[in-house]
Amino acid sequence: MDRKFWLLRGLRFFLFAALFITAAVFITQYLWNWLVPEIFNGPSITAVQTLGLLVLSRILFGGFRGGQPGDWARRRKAWQQRMAGRMENLSDEEREKFRQQMQQRCGMGFMRRPEPTAASEAKQPA
Repeated sequence: MDRKFWLLRGLRFFLFAALFITAAVFITQYLWNWLVPEIFNGPSITAVQTLGLLVLSRILFGGFRGGQPGDWARRRKAWQQRMAGRMENLSDEEREKFRQQMQQRCGMGFMRRPEPTAASEAKQPA
């Protein structure tokens, strides 16, 4: 069951990747053949030439690296540390005002404080 699930998930990923690449090729080819011959008197190109053009542009302008593994986690952690540092410098009133403003803007319980449970209320002295 588990092996079949991962096999189907991988197959679905490759199917969507192939569909995405095919769509990108045909959209790029359509735009090239619509604009370049009209504006620059350039040649029309085929789908294979379009794929080569996309790969060449990726090599020249984007590279294939795509970032280091875990790079997004480091950026997220750095952002969280910056926000924690900023929150430490606020007074209790400013912090509460910030939470209320963010809750109004973002909704869905931004920085919602956990509601006290019966167990935590029992531990607190009266």
